[in-house]
Amino acid sequence: MSKKIGVIIDFLTDEYRAQIDKAAARGGYETEYFPDSRSAVGNVDDCEILYGHCSGKVIASAKSLKWFACCWAGVDRMCDDSLYRNKDCILTNASGAYGTTIAEHIIMVSLMLLRRQVEYSEMMRLGGWDVLTPIHSLHGARVTMLGTGDIGTEFARRLTAFHPASIVGVRRSAGQADPAFTETRTIAELDEVLARTDLLVMALPSTSETVGILSRERMAMMPKGSYVVNVGRGTAVDQEALCDALNSGHLAGASLDVVVPEPLPADHPLRAAKNILLTPHVAGNMTLGYTCELNVRMFCDNLARYFAGEPLQNVVDRRRGY
Repeated sequence: MSKKIGVIIDFLTDEYRAQIDKAAARGGYETEYFPDSRSAVGNVDDCEILYGHCSGKVIASAKSLKWFACCWAGVDRMCDDSLYRNKDCILTNASGAYGTTIAEHIIMVSLMLLRRQVEYSEMMRLGGWDVLTPIHSLHGARVTMLGTGDIGTEFARRLTAFHPASIVGVRRSAGQADPAFTETRTIAELDEVLARTDLLVMALPSTSETVGILSRERMAMMPKGSYVVNVGRGTAVDQEALCDALNSGHLAGASLDVVVPEPLPADHPLRAAKNILLTPHVAGNMTLGYTCELNVRMFCDNLARYFAGEPLQNVVDRRRGY
């Protein structure tokens, strides 16, 4: 019986299929493609490798699974050991594929907030024609990047072109970060950093350490008129406190691409908060062709390592969640 790789991606093209098939054939593997998780459940028993985005039910039904190559960067929902029949199954993510598209999203929403585009759009919709002053700029801004991985680094590199006053990277542990950061601090120093932050950008995974990290108390530490952008996980922000901080004017604006719950109910208080920019978890996703190309290339490169018995890249520690 041939060894099998199950592929479940909704961005499949003929080009990607040929690329994956060629990479699989080098190791003597066949590939089987499924349009979605529903069609894959119960049909992946003989798959040694799964690549793509699939439900927990698919993983749980894969009796022969040795490696799940998730095409997402955030895999907190896939870290539950009870999903895996083989407790030694390797889990990898696609960290590195999303930095470009999410960094561009952060730049976009940051400029929209700072230049008051949210307010201008609402004014024009209602028939107004006024000049809102003052507006703010990334030039000279004190920016804090909470999370210095691929997304945080790609954002910092782009941000330098706007000449901010500082780009402080805040990370879990001490160590060197990309030269684009003017300095790096640890999570233990976050309170001090927030007191001198004009724009806080968050790109954190969901772990026990990050849930609620931007609390009501920490929002109060931020300077009046500062901004928040979150592209990591909605669990990192106290959403009730955020609504209060926006409506009171303490925070000048916020952009959330991730919320709790998702989808966000139509009557949720966040939708009515002052100066908020909401997007439905699309900062990354598979909406940019470059992301898809890089995602497939990364899987095929890792596949070659798997066949050669070499360590895989982007291996996730399921206990930590990243």
